Amino acid sequence: MIMFNLNNKVAIVTGGSRGIGKAISLKLAQNGAHVAITYLGSEKKAMNVCNEIKKLNRKCKAFCCNVADFDDTKKVIDGVIKEFGTIDILINNAGITGKVSLAFLLNSDDFDAVINTNLKGTFNMCRHVYPIFVKNHTGKIINIASVAGISGMAGQAIYSASKAGIIAFSQSIAKELASRGITCNAIAPGFIETDMTANVKDSTKDSIPVKKFGSPEDVANLAVFLASSDSDYITGEIIKVDGGLNI
Repeated sequence: MIMFNLNNKVAIVTGGSRGIGKAISLKLAQNGAHVAITYLGSEKKAMNVCNEIKKLNRKCKAFCCNVADFDDTKKVIDGVIKEFGTIDILINNAGITGKVSLAFLLNSDDFDAVINTNLKGTFNMCRHVYPIFVKNHTGKIINIASVAGISGMAGQAIYSASKAGIIAFSQSIAKELASRGITCNAIAPGFIETDMTANVKDSTKDSIPVKKFGSPEDVANLAVFLASSDSDYITGEIIKVDGGLNI
């Protein structure tokens, strides 16, 4: 297993209590980082992740946070600074799929729920971390997008739009922040075995060239690389982890 030097780096992973976020949080800790995670659902799951990280002799703290709330995210950033002293890595993973339906059968509340969590939540976290990264003249931002944001997906127009927004946002701020020593990249997973894909039919595998779903660890492996100094000359990239689905 390839290891990256993240010793004593401080990372924030939103939605870090389960699925892809959990895998990323654990992988960061395995590579030496201290980790703060946010959660909105189960405090128990969040504490279980923290306990696993602490067993690796890394610091961890869980923060309950609605990433769609600007003030809530500011409190998290302030709390992480108080607890850890600094922030080196931000991974925006928290997200929801919303209702699966034809776009014009949805209402404005359905739209707001997905856009506010996925896209606005990514902005909120980046906005509050920005001054810290600029002061340190270094920082890694990794946003979890989706292949649905690259080519769209029937029945998930709003989800696709939110992820497309994350892609454009990531590329824009990568250009804005590059001269300040800050990189921003996005990961676009395909079908990954998580709670969010639990109802996806097995027949979907036939459309994937490698004929299988990915694992959260597949995404986590890339996230840790992008969080490390080995990726310092990579910014503004949208990297697919999809088994060839979107070739």
